[in-house]
Amino acid sequence: MDDSFVNKILQAHQSRMTCPPPQQTIDFFRSVLGLLYQDFSEKQLKSSYEVEALLNQLKAELGALLPCYRENRALGVKHVVESFFKKLPEVYDKLNQDVDAIFAGDPAARNSSEVIRSYPGFYAIAAYRMAHELHLLGVKDLPRIITEHAHSKTGIDIHPGATIGRYFCIDHGTGVVIGETAEIGEHVKLYQGVTLGALSVQKKDANVKRHPIIEDHVVIYAGATILGGKTVIGHNSIIGGNVWITKSVPPFSKVYYQVGLQTIESELK
Repeated sequence: MDDSFVNKILQAHQSRMTCPPPQQTIDFFRSVLGLLYQDFSEKQLKSSYEVEALLNQLKAELGALLPCYRENRALGVKHVVESFFKKLPEVYDKLNQDVDAIFAGDPAARNSSEVIRSYPGFYAIAAYRMAHELHLLGVKDLPRIITEHAHSKTGIDIHPGATIGRYFCIDHGTGVVIGETAEIGEHVKLYQGVTLGALSVQKKDANVKRHPIIEDHVVIYAGATILGGKTVIGHNSIIGGNVWITKSVPPFSKVYYQVGLQTIESELK
């Protein structure tokens, strides 16, 4: 093997702190999810003592994960750990509301347990909600590892920096993309293939708002693409499938692909 290549690899390894593999962060997320929902745990908690013990174990695991990444060294590890777990009851409440929204929005769902155990939308939202809290605390890397794990598992890509309100429903979900600066209100429902993206992907725009605002009580059907940081979808609007939107839409609007609709109507006559 070429000595210069070996030296490059050696220098790259020595320039970094020794960090646990990404799987350890994924395991932490899954353990927190198992704490909140027994469906994801191999062990049923039978006493408040066991709950407290598991919480303390998870706090120690997060505390061990944080210092190894250079970007997190300036953060107070104890502060981040305590702040994250202080927000966990609110995250749990939001996730239960998401379950309610998914169950109410899908006639095929038989009960809430089915949504929790098998729906990719719930899994992706759960990963997002936990990752988002770490993101707000200034933690780097870990939130992206968590949401990219959910992305690989569900096909749903939600950046941890996005802002998403309560009662969020993703139905089917494959191919959904929600960008870093997207803002989503309450009681919003997305179908598969929806993109909330940016008009510009230039690096110089990394610190500006690039993704749209979706107000409350909006439904966006499959394949719709909504782009731009100045684009606002007004509340109580319905966005039809396969539309391309780069300008704001007022509240109570219905937007659909007119040519496609005419074609379908002519075929039905």
